[in-house]
Amino acid sequence: MRSESTHRQNRTRPTVGQASPGTTGCVGGGNSGRTPERDDGRVTNALIAAGALLGLYAVSCLAVVLFAHRLPPGLLRDVAEFLPACVTAARTLRRDPAVPRRAKVALVVAVLWLLSPIDLLPEFLPVIGPLDDVVAVVLLLRYAARSIPRETLLAAWPASPRLLNRLLGRAAAEPDAAEG
Repeated sequence: MRSESTHRQNRTRPTVGQASPGTTGCVGGGNSGRTPERDDGRVTNALIAAGALLGLYAVSCLAVVLFAHRLPPGLLRDVAEFLPACVTAARTLRRDPAVPRRAKVALVVAVLWLLSPIDLLPEFLPVIGPLDDVVAVVLLLRYAARSIPRETLLAAWPASPRLLNRLLGRAAAEPDAAEG
């Protein structure tokens, strides 16, 4: 008898790796409500939300660029056009043989800094969010401008040169005005 009852107990007890009757085989027994179908749905929803946020960010960046061209002339318009003008000038100067290699490297780093999603200050912070991008670009542009001929730099600048002259210094930017 003893062997029969032991045999029955062994048949009803699950072994390691086997699910006991009424469970799904999860550690801790019971179903936590997650199935592979639900997990796939959550991942899909997260990817859709991330794509929507990325699309919204791209549209807002495009809107800023388009609205910057509609602003009246002045400092606000110059500031709004500054970062796109820096990218365009860097692309132009990168191919210019008169620009030294260290200046080209500084310009490429400035463009990569702008395009990089990693920031010192998160972009969603109002006012100060894009500040790290602007400061980094200004510093790298000033560094590069020390070795680039001024005429070459002004020829590559697509926007009004007023803000560029202000950033780089008027005395160095307009030597003819000091002479005359």
